[in-house]
Amino acid sequence: MSWLRRFFAPAPARPMPRASFERPAPRPSAPPAASASPTEPSLDVLAERFQRFMLGLPDHRAEENAGETALLRRLQIVGERFDVRSLPRLPAVLPQLLHALKNDDVAGAELARLVGRDPMLVGEVMRVSRSIYYRTLHSIQSLQHAVVLLGQDGLRRVATQHMMKPILQASAGAHGLVAGQRLWDHAERCAHASAFLGRFAGCDPFEAYLAGIVCNTGTGAVIHLLSLEDVVSPETLSPIFLDGCAELGARLTLRAARHWELPGAVIQALREHAGEDASETPSPLGRTLQVAHVLSMAQLLSDHRVIDACSDLSQAWPGRFAPTQIARCQQDLQHQFGAATRA
Repeated sequence: MSWLRRFFAPAPARPMPRASFERPAPRPSAPPAASASPTEPSLDVLAERFQRFMLGLPDHRAEENAGETALLRRLQIVGERFDVRSLPRLPAVLPQLLHALKNDDVAGAELARLVGRDPMLVGEVMRVSRSIYYRTLHSIQSLQHAVVLLGQDGLRRVATQHMMKPILQASAGAHGLVAGQRLWDHAERCAHASAFLGRFAGCDPFEAYLAGIVCNTGTGAVIHLLSLEDVVSPETLSPIFLDGCAELGARLTLRAARHWELPGAVIQALREHAGEDASETPSPLGRTLQVAHVLSMAQLLSDHRVIDACSDLSQAWPGRFAPTQIARCQQDLQHQFGAATRA
């Protein structure tokens, strides 16, 4: 269990060896591309590295792990019995605030009154409003001024971050400091990418942001469950095992979203993400979330130097988003988060 002790220690985890990364292969109908080196990872390998990174598992060694089937089944059984009522409840003021924000004519004084009922949220609103992004000629002296300055979209995002950050950081267990921070790092990037791409798919901006920020919530529970197991030779756990963990995490995320009564479009996107909806035509938010999840995976692994700088992924989803839209999203992610872990 020494590998888990290192993962759950407060000190930053040592980065995995870098992997090169190539553009996804073109569709079958496209002209044959030059053959790639068998050592260069595809999107499937990228997903595998992401799962190992999030679960704190060492790099894969191609040997059979005789106990992984039983281990995965134990995780699934415990996951099926998981009581969603044990999840942290949303701050009481948040549903009221989000409901009020649906009204474009709501007064700033009313929003300030709702925010003022949560001292922690007040502090976060004031902090963000005084940041460089919202810099004004005059200093922010009142909560109402801060609320008006942020606007409805900004206030929704601040409130959602206030809700989800402590939940994600604590979801991996009492000692999962590294794991919780990784979950939050991914959530920030995925929410940003989902909101960015959602504009091109006709999604509600806040629902797109919300879907991205909650989409990996259940992974924290999987990390916690795995930490309770005596895993033999974790480096031999196969991609099939990792896929099973990802599916379990997605199902737990969906249950959490239903427990929190998130908007219907978000629930549907998470159903598709969890494989509960086998429709050939995903919803606009469902396809947005799928692409945002992959782009944020690649950006996070690059930020933590698990892989080299990401290649252009603009051709990966030609039937869902225009290459220029994907490229702009990647550039925006790099601009917003690229130097976060290197500073």
